[in-house]
Amino acid sequence: MGTDAELRAAGIGPGDEVVVSAFGDVDTVRSITEAGAVPVFADIDPMTYGLARDAVAAALGPRTAAVLTTPRFGRPVEREPLVELGRRHGLLVLEAEEGQPPDTRDEVALRRARAAYFDVRLRGVRVPEGSAGHTYRQYVVRVPGNGRPDRDAFARELRAEHIDCRIPVRTPLHRLPQYWRNTSLPETERAADETLALPVASPFTRRQARHLVSRCNALGGGVVRSDPGTWWAAAF
Repeated sequence: MGTDAELRAAGIGPGDEVVVSAFGDVDTVRSITEAGAVPVFADIDPMTYGLARDAVAAALGPRTAAVLTTPRFGRPVEREPLVELGRRHGLLVLEAEEGQPPDTRDEVALRRARAAYFDVRLRGVRVPEGSAGHTYRQYVVRVPGNGRPDRDAFARELRAEHIDCRIPVRTPLHRLPQYWRNTSLPETERAADETLALPVASPFTRRQARHLVSRCNALGGGVVRSDPGTWWAAAF
């Protein structure tokens, strides 16, 4: 069942509002409008990239019927704070999928090994916060600085070295013309300016991974650590 059908099945439609993150995919918000409801954007937690409980609470109104969460980059949603909020206000808390094919166990294990390698070696960028069940569909770092020009310049330098990196969310949904809202979501906007997804799902050699770490650390002004251990040979 698609998210729009799930919303309709829950009785959500015209006249209702659904709180959702603007740091996500257009398809998630489109599912709300296709059900006839209105999306209301709330800010994110800067560590998990999921909806922040206090921001959701601040976005609630008399027409709010549900909260729609989405896992970000393979990190599971921290549902309990939102479920507790939903119980208090009589709201449904639903979870949309990330819209990607299912992972195999081997794929997840390999991505986790690569993420662990990057976690201990990368300097000059903020590595993602780990959690139980994180599958690292994307390994998303934060590039510090004065916003998007710094991140974009960092990405151009990596691409010039044939390192495939991607900007996960270039424009938050509340800044797109079709969903424009005159609201301030500072953590969402900061994340859109600073985040960069480094490759963990691509076929990597040891040399390519070491090259990625070396270039990131040179750009960030950091120092590469020594080899983390024997698991490296099994991971790559």
